[in-house]
Amino acid sequence: MSVALSTDEILDGIRQWIEIESPTDDLAAMTRMADKVQADYEAIGAVVERIPGRDGFGEHLLVTDSRHCPLEAAQGPGILLLSHMDTVHPMGTLAGPLPFRIEGDRAYGPGAEDMKGGTYLALAAVRQLAREGRRTHLPIRHLLVSDEEVGSATSREYIEREAQRAKYVLVTEPARSGGKIVTSRKGMADFTVTAHGEAAHAGVEHHLGQNAIREVAHQILTLEAMTDYDRELTVNVGLVSGGTRTNVVPDLAQLHVDVRFPSPAIGDEVLERIRGLQSHNPKVRLTIEGGINRPGYEKTPGIAALFEHAKKLAAEIGFDLQDLKTGGGSDGNFTAAFAPTLDGLGVDGDGGHTLEERLYISSIVPRTRLLMRLMETLS
Repeated sequence: MSVALSTDEILDGIRQWIEIESPTDDLAAMTRMADKVQADYEAIGAVVERIPGRDGFGEHLLVTDSRHCPLEAAQGPGILLLSHMDTVHPMGTLAGPLPFRIEGDRAYGPGAEDMKGGTYLALAAVRQLAREGRRTHLPIRHLLVSDEEVGSATSREYIEREAQRAKYVLVTEPARSGGKIVTSRKGMADFTVTAHGEAAHAGVEHHLGQNAIREVAHQILTLEAMTDYDRELTVNVGLVSGGTRTNVVPDLAQLHVDVRFPSPAIGDEVLERIRGLQSHNPKVRLTIEGGINRPGYEKTPGIAALFEHAKKLAAEIGFDLQDLKTGGGSDGNFTAAFAPTLDGLGVDGDGGHTLEERLYISSIVPRTRLLMRLMETLS
């Protein structure tokens, strides 16, 4: 006898995952999270491979469940579920400003929306397939990475490897704008601009100094002026540092830039402009480092067809599925070049990356059912 899909059961599983805090940069915390995910998946009969971490980051997990597909399809191209286990919230957030709690339709907690809620939905969907004795045409693989929130530098090779042997990729990042899923994303780039000046005593020999902070102030204005909302291009100086003491002309200053662009052509254009920055003060030297860290992707015919399929399934379940393009990045930026990708298939919620992060409990069952139906019908 099959067990009905239960909001309470899934929410309790999400709560258990939320209560294992897992900031990206805490290796011990990430190990605890990976241990829990592995235990929960193995409890439903899936096979879990642990991929060693490196450079101080945690392990990644590759879950395989080919029990529901034809034997001859088990080793072939499959459906890749893609999620991450890390969050932006530091240790102590749960015991401090963002405890797990339920208020009406909202469940709060670090990672509730981004993305432990959506990650757990994938497990719940795989579990429910077995409970209901449903079959799939393709094997199911679920890659859970440990470093998405800082750019996926150590997991990208595994993301791309799995995408290359997938027919479809379903990313369980949170839904957008009231339940919409993502069918295209902007590209992303990061730059570090450093000004190298000359130090001097601010009171005795101020005239001999070359102020690096003054130089980066000019560069900030130049960079920010590159933003063009009409072309969906944003250039954001988000972090500035420099100087040692107030009575010293600063010889070093640095700024960090986030760039989002809608197409490769606009991306190439703005990257060339940033790399070509010139010093306002010729006696101050600039060094510019960085480049694209997540390629953008557009709604290709393959993605459009996959979305239309998902939209029909959602209508059968009882809700109207809509899509959008977003400037936010995800690991879906890496997979779309290899296989049709739907992103934002996780829980609906709000407040990601803030102390008001929450998921909407009413979204749990319909979104889980949509993942199940996609896994069951894609071929």
